[in-house]
Amino acid sequence: MTEKNNQSKKAKKNSGLPLSIIAIAFVVVVLGGIWLYNTSSKPRTATDANRAGVTNAARPQTAPVNAPSGAAVGVNMLGSPTAAVTVEEFADYQCGACASVHPVMKELQSAYAGNKNFRFIFRHYPLQIAGHDKSYDAAAATEAAGLQGKFWQMQDQLFRNQGTWTGNPNYRELWAQYATNLGMDVEKFKSDLAGLQTKERVNRDISRGRALGITSTPTVFINGQAVPYQEINIASLRRLIDAEIQNAAAPPPAAPSNAK
Repeated sequence: MTEKNNQSKKAKKNSGLPLSIIAIAFVVVVLGGIWLYNTSSKPRTATDANRAGVTNAARPQTAPVNAPSGAAVGVNMLGSPTAAVTVEEFADYQCGACASVHPVMKELQSAYAGNKNFRFIFRHYPLQIAGHDKSYDAAAATEAAGLQGKFWQMQDQLFRNQGTWTGNPNYRELWAQYATNLGMDVEKFKSDLAGLQTKERVNRDISRGRALGITSTPTVFINGQAVPYQEINIASLRRLIDAEIQNAAAPPPAAPSNAK
């Protein structure tokens, strides 16, 4: 009896071991699923896009046919409205990566200045995430400056001085100083910054960005095709643009002959 009892106890101990392992494995799976859900549901920031590397950023995207028009009236554009090639950038003024690529975009604009086949469109896309609490106001500030013909100049000021105004509680006063330096009517600038017209223009760009499924900044399209983040450099962009210009200039294929 004693031996049987001992064997019975050993059997119970042995049968309990797999159950504990299964229970631990179940907890790990559940916790892992929760972590994946939280990670995937969070909006991607510019930093996330950089860390994602080639995998996420390099996925080609094409603008949906039902997206709001890329040639809306009042769009912030440089170049010919009838250009064969359109570069469209979506950016956030509190995005560090956007500030980093801003000089690239400036160089690109200079390289194709006067080229009838090129146009550049800038779109506001303030990210609704922590650390970007002033990005919407910053977009409105550039639009307020634009009402006085100083959109691009104010944009330069905000990107160049990003580290100064981003953490300053009196950031609006800094923007007013930028407006003064640019020779603007500061009182009008302040009034327009708080007005509906500037916000409507920002909201229009946000609507287009959402329709395109944009989740991070900067995002750049060339003729509706998304450019991988690692290719947002002057050499790669010029190569892509020149290829599009060449394609636009190529004669159409000859119609098939009906002769038998």
